[in-house]
Amino acid sequence: MNPLPIIAIVGRPNVGKSTLFNRLIGKRYAVVAKEAGTTRDRITQKFKLHGYEILLVDTGGVQHGELENIEAKVQLQAKHAIEEADLILFVVDISQELTADDFSAADTLRKSKKPIILAANKSDNKSLEENVYNFYELGFGDPMQISAIHTMGIEKLKDKIFSTLKVFAPRTSLTTSPAFGGVSEIEIKNDSANPNICILGKPNVGKSSLVNALLGSEKVIVSEIPGTTRDIVDIEITYNDKTYNLIDTAGLKKPGQIKRGIEKFSSIRCLGAITKSDVVVLLIDSQTGITNQDCHIAQKVLENKKGLILAVNKTDLIESEEEKDRMLMRLKRKFEFVPWAPVVLISAKDKENIFEIFSLTEKILIEQNKRISTNELNSFLQKITRKHLPASAKFKKPKFLYATQVETSPPKFVLFFKHPENLHFSYPRYLENEIRKEYGFIGTAINLKFKGKVAVKQS
Repeated sequence: MNPLPIIAIVGRPNVGKSTLFNRLIGKRYAVVAKEAGTTRDRITQKFKLHGYEILLVDTGGVQHGELENIEAKVQLQAKHAIEEADLILFVVDISQELTADDFSAADTLRKSKKPIILAANKSDNKSLEENVYNFYELGFGDPMQISAIHTMGIEKLKDKIFSTLKVFAPRTSLTTSPAFGGVSEIEIKNDSANPNICILGKPNVGKSSLVNALLGSEKVIVSEIPGTTRDIVDIEITYNDKTYNLIDTAGLKKPGQIKRGIEKFSSIRCLGAITKSDVVVLLIDSQTGITNQDCHIAQKVLENKKGLILAVNKTDLIESEEEKDRMLMRLKRKFEFVPWAPVVLISAKDKENIFEIFSLTEKILIEQNKRISTNELNSFLQKITRKHLPASAKFKKPKFLYATQVETSPPKFVLFFKHPENLHFSYPRYLENEIRKEYGFIGTAINLKFKGKVAVKQS
């Protein structure tokens, strides 16, 4: 299969690259804020243009001069995006004069020898139309006047992208897929059928380091500064001939510590990533210990009925087996509400045990899709409900009648009782524990629903 043509959006900070990225893919995916330098990692999404599938890449702002720390790594990520692209959208801000950063970006793009489309963004203000002539100095011909936020000029930009790719794209013949034929709008590609593995945790526990270790290259920026990752980064990875979608996320802080703006939006996106996931890897720092925030994140995973792996990172810094045993005992106590979640001790730095995440994911996916026949399930539940009758302080005692599994991924069971409203709060927990003892469901949440009527059996 031919690789998809790649379009990279490039420009100095705060010219509207992420707004244009979101406009083209048709949803709010990249974090957008007035603060310059919001985007740091390369953000990628597949989308369709006039019936053809394309990969769009958002980048951090290209800047002039020597930079240090995170900003230097942002520039490196942008450079990699330029090298890999078949076509580059060079975005400038028509409302401002050209800067040294604009000219620096232009020089970098000329050296790449890639086809360039110059997009003069924020052109919705008629009084600024004459400013467009200043951008001829960059040497890329006629600037396309657009407003990403107000959709002005976006359709013409799509047509320009399409015609340019047909001429220049070296990776693909742009043959139309039958499934996409006749489509004349940009559409979001449906979520991949590949399993989604979300890497989640507090700030600075090593999420991006783990993603890079799994990939074998620095695809996402790693820094000791908490909060380096701001966007949700989706990256495909193949392991043992199976393809997965890794989701790197921003660190989830306690609700009271989240600032308005970028942090707030990043936090919302993290919670959205849980919903999208099949399996969540909750990364815990062995050096800072297990905190209430770790448990809070696990609770969010449980509420969304997702698969869960507890991965303890930085185990290369644990000095003795006794210390490791104490940590595992604390882990068991703190996460007693998810005793079914497997635990893996890893070191992202040394790549120790990291690929066990994929093995556990495969096991969890099997468990999520496990189905128990109705006859077997009812025989088992009749036995355990007689063994431990449902207690109630009410006059009308609950009594088990019938049950069936109605869904998989996650497994969902509907249990019919007489007077289910009078069940003691501990009884559903008892039933879940017994079901797990009998049938497993390791690593995945299960959903028990209680109803008061017997369902009509489907033939």
